[in-house]
Amino acid sequence: MKRIALLFASLMLFAVMGSAFAQDAKPYKEGMVRQVSFIRVKPGQFNNYMKYLDGPYKAAMEAARKAGLITGYSVYQAQARSPQDANLILTVNYPNMAALDRTDEADAIRAKVLGSLDAQDKATMDRESMRELLGSQLIRELILK
Repeated sequence: MKRIALLFASLMLFAVMGSAFAQDAKPYKEGMVRQVSFIRVKPGQFNNYMKYLDGPYKAAMEAARKAGLITGYSVYQAQARSPQDANLILTVNYPNMAALDRTDEADAIRAKVLGSLDAQDKATMDRESMRELLGSQLIRELILK
């Protein structure tokens, strides 16, 4: 009888502990990570900037996707409410936060597609004549269970 009581008490303890663990579980799981960049294209430069996005930018993004560094990317036109607002939004999707640590691979892809660091720096300065980067955010999707 003592064994049955001990077994019953053990089962009750596990049931209470399991219930406590279930209550501590998050009601969501962590999903993909997205980098969102807010761009203000300068007056008269929209088509020039779009040509850049359709050329070197797209080539770099497609190479990164093929290498598995990113899962996708998008370009959005936005309605600027003031002269200080973004009128273009760029997004890059990563499978998770760990993908952001693959910097050596990303650097190798950029070098292959865009050229040396000096060439990349010059291209960055050239883009500044077409647009202004207002800022960016790194956001993570939370998937509700």
